[in-house]
Amino acid sequence: MPALADYATREGGETAFTVAAGTIKFGPGSLAELGDDARLLGLGRVAVFIDGTVAKTQPGEMALSSLRRAGVDAAVFDDLRIEPTDTSFLDAAAFAAEGRFDGFVSVGGGSTIDTAKAANLFSTYPDDLLAYVNVPIGRAVPVPGPLKPHIACPTTAGTGSETTGIAVFDLVEQQVKTGISSRFLKPTLAVIDPTTTHTLPAGVVAATGFDVLTHAIESYTARPYTSRDRPASVDARPPYQGSNPYSDIGSLHAVRLGGHYMVRAVADADDHEARHAMMFAATLAGTAFGNAGVHIPHAMSYAVAGLNHGYRALGYENDPPMVPHGISVVINAPATFRFTGPSAPRRHLAVAEALGADCAAAAPEHAGGIVADRLIGMMRETLLPNGLSALGYTEDDVPALTAGASAQQRLLVMAPLQVTDDDLASLFTAAMRYW
Repeated sequence: MPALADYATREGGETAFTVAAGTIKFGPGSLAELGDDARLLGLGRVAVFIDGTVAKTQPGEMALSSLRRAGVDAAVFDDLRIEPTDTSFLDAAAFAAEGRFDGFVSVGGGSTIDTAKAANLFSTYPDDLLAYVNVPIGRAVPVPGPLKPHIACPTTAGTGSETTGIAVFDLVEQQVKTGISSRFLKPTLAVIDPTTTHTLPAGVVAATGFDVLTHAIESYTARPYTSRDRPASVDARPPYQGSNPYSDIGSLHAVRLGGHYMVRAVADADDHEARHAMMFAATLAGTAFGNAGVHIPHAMSYAVAGLNHGYRALGYENDPPMVPHGISVVINAPATFRFTGPSAPRRHLAVAEALGADCAAAAPEHAGGIVADRLIGMMRETLLPNGLSALGYTEDDVPALTAGASAQQRLLVMAPLQVTDDDLASLFTAAMRYW
């Protein structure tokens, strides 16, 4: 772990970081306590966001029966999309506005949790869709205040949405993904039951698992919080503050868990040790990047997913064609970490070691390449697509991909070095094929 000397302060620079952490409950069987948790938060009528497939699974049935046993009036919203859109967010908000709920429960993956966040926001503080969306796509109007209680119950080990103040969606007309960021979007309580991952298809475990790894590596290699100027006021401190000593702990341990357990978790659904470890890694990574931020791979991912609506990934055959978020992120990661490695060599070397790479004779300046090679090896072992070309992209698509990623300045400014449009074009080209 790099020393606190990595965070030396400077005149006029940031000197403090904020950890905005929600309450987390983690452990097998914790989902059975959902009804009691809702009652402890004073909830009598809740909107339950859960898609029809999850509702029929054992975890879904457990969550709904727990609410019923506790006497909580639960109205189900199941018109959800994997990778939500502007339209699906608005439909969810309309349901929430009409229901007069005193709280929200989400049971599912990151798409379900994000949809509940948006429904909570727009039903509490109505405005047009782009009001709260990040610039330059939206107006980034600050969320006026606290939202209603939200209990998030993830059923996949990936996005970390249950611990973050971020909701991401596909703005269909502009063919780009974007999001809303606010500490008020952070769920009140995350109920994380790792047994929900036991029946997940291998392809879903792989896609979500690589989301965990890239979250963690990006937050650990993000620009340090001390590199920003000191804000004019406390409320001007951004949700994404940069790497910091608190987030470093969760980020690096999440990388270590992913490096050791992820391939096992994909290969064998009965390896509950591996799947539980990946669920904990997702929790750690979500808490870490929710404060530190992510950078280039995620900025690139929004373009990759936003421009492609024809790909069908392993494990998602029953869903509409799309690029799952974890795939859209990791597909850019090897190219990115080769690029960022020289800007923070010791940090990239720490990541390589945590991933399980042999770094005994490694020079720090080669660390980015070692990280890239280790990720590529894991991608091959878990049957992920071989670069952007496997998703159907060609070099003719690089200008459009670059334009989509360049719009994600909120993420790009968190990189450990300045990123130009020419850099992005080179990275997309390098990500076309890895083996």
